[in-house]
Amino acid sequence: MDLIPQPWHWMVLGLVLIIFEIFLPSFTALWFGVGACVVAVLLWIFPGLSIEIQFISWIILSIAFTVLWFKFLKPLARDKTKAGLAREAILGQVGIIIAIPLVEHTGVVRFTIPLLGTDEWRCRSQQELTVGDRVTVVDILGNELIVTKI
Repeated sequence: MDLIPQPWHWMVLGLVLIIFEIFLPSFTALWFGVGACVVAVLLWIFPGLSIEIQFISWIILSIAFTVLWFKFLKPLARDKTKAGLAREAILGQVGIIIAIPLVEHTGVVRFTIPLLGTDEWRCRSQQELTVGDRVTVVDILGNELIVTKI
């Protein structure tokens, strides 16, 4: 008894691989599933394809989809935010003093754009500051920013 793959065989294989991708962290099984679905469509359009051509097509399509994903599409989808990079996201930012830092207390600096979820931060400075001074962030000390007057 010879197994002659039908288009629905390839479609089921493709859908199983696509669903299996839920359990894998990479998109590799997804592209093999998409390749199987494309072979199903090809076999539906050209019913006389031999089993060798079907498997070779599936392998070539799967590898091509995988390479295209990792080489061209995945780099475009990278998160370009600075989330998780608190120090790099805050250093050099410019804000305005809204509460003066005193010797034993911290002041408050406000930024025009929220930094890491808030637009107001506690700050310290070694310089004399007044309300309304523009400052830049030079360092981070715990949850407080070290600022200097511009």
